[in-house]
Amino acid sequence: MPTRDPIGWPLLPLPDDTGRLAWPSLEQSLAQQIQVILRTRPGEQLMRPTFGAGLEEFLHEPNTLTTQRRIRDRILESLRAGERRIQVEDVAVLEVPDAPQRLRVEITYRVRRTGSVRRTGLTLDFES
Repeated sequence: MPTRDPIGWPLLPLPDDTGRLAWPSLEQSLAQQIQVILRTRPGEQLMRPTFGAGLEEFLHEPNTLTTQRRIRDRILESLRAGERRIQVEDVAVLEVPDAPQRLRVEITYRVRRTGSVRRTGLTLDFES
């Protein structure tokens, strides 16, 4: 019978080839949690009705400056409420050249514990 890879859960360790558990570093944990916040709809997590940015809500709206500003504001609000280990320095919502149905979101943040500045992002595809 073929074996399947174990189902992973964000932020939890998985055994390596030697069977040891490797916990994510602080930076890895933060990057994972930011992605979870950005990709979660409010109300999707049990007992956390306001957790998440709910960015898919914007995918049916026109790609305008107003929509871009609302996305930026939602990301700032969600990260400030959902991830206290960082200080958000900047959220840039950028148009993708030659792809009017796409937006690139770039987030710059400072890790409170270490003071290091990190970046992460994602691309949103709007329906035509």
